[in-house]
Amino acid sequence: MSKVSHNGTEPNLKQQTAPADRTGQGDAEYLRLLGENVRAVRARRGMTRKMLAHHSGVSERFLAQLESGTGNASVLILRQISQALNLPLEALLRPIHERSSPLEHAVELLQRLEPVELAQARELLFQQFGVKNKENDRRQRIALIGLRGAGKSTIGKLLARKLDLPFVELDGLIEQTSGVSLGMIFDLYGQSGFRRFERRCLDDLLSTQKRFVVATGGSLVSEPSTYERLLASCCTIWLRAIPEEHMTRVIAQGDMRPMAHNPEAMADLERILKEREELYGRADIAVDTSGKSVEEVLQECLLSFEGAVEVPAQGLRVR
Repeated sequence: MSKVSHNGTEPNLKQQTAPADRTGQGDAEYLRLLGENVRAVRARRGMTRKMLAHHSGVSERFLAQLESGTGNASVLILRQISQALNLPLEALLRPIHERSSPLEHAVELLQRLEPVELAQARELLFQQFGVKNKENDRRQRIALIGLRGAGKSTIGKLLARKLDLPFVELDGLIEQTSGVSLGMIFDLYGQSGFRRFERRCLDDLLSTQKRFVVATGGSLVSEPSTYERLLASCCTIWLRAIPEEHMTRVIAQGDMRPMAHNPEAMADLERILKEREELYGRADIAVDTSGKSVEEVLQECLLSFEGAVEVPAQGLRVR
């Protein structure tokens, strides 16, 4: 096992090869997977490398090295310590007051499950301890999800009118609550600050309104607890389209930011869609909007919604 040298400097990874961990991963494989995970999470959040560098205070050069699997040796040293203590790496990173023996035992049990068993355990936990909503409430709360340019605001307003429901844009509530624009929220509070406002506004909406159509931000699905709350509380519709249509629609709205100073804008968009596809796919309904008119998409949403839920006699009505 490689060690820190006597003068406190990090070991030269090119000259030493640490043994594989309990999963059979050597240092090179571990760093490669770490880099892939960072890149995937960044894509789900809709963040470019430049944005992540800005909000994290880490250089783009370091992030490029990390994502390519040639990260700093410090993470390997911390990994070696966790192995020696027989603890997962994340256990060392939690504040001491957040550690819980029952929680650690539960995590250890879940880690031993096969993927199918883990999915079953998750469903059981959610049924027992998840957000409990009357099904009729969920039927009268519709949430539109999808990438920017999917048509959530346009379709959401029309869908709300047809179903005689109020229409809400979650990003608008966030700006109203914070008192500043979304751009300033990211500048002032960063990604984590925006997520806190997003969750607070969603919780407030669900606690005060029983009936609505809400258009959510494209990256909400990348925040697990917030997305779980949305799925449990609303009938969700994924408005999907090919990346080219997403980009064309955003530019047609007069917003040139996706292309500004970013020659890899389309590649970034394709990567984001690929990383979020499984998350979006958890929606109750998926409607492909590519090559379709607004009226065609609206009708498909209405038909899919009526087929997906049993509309209460005194509840929703199509105008």
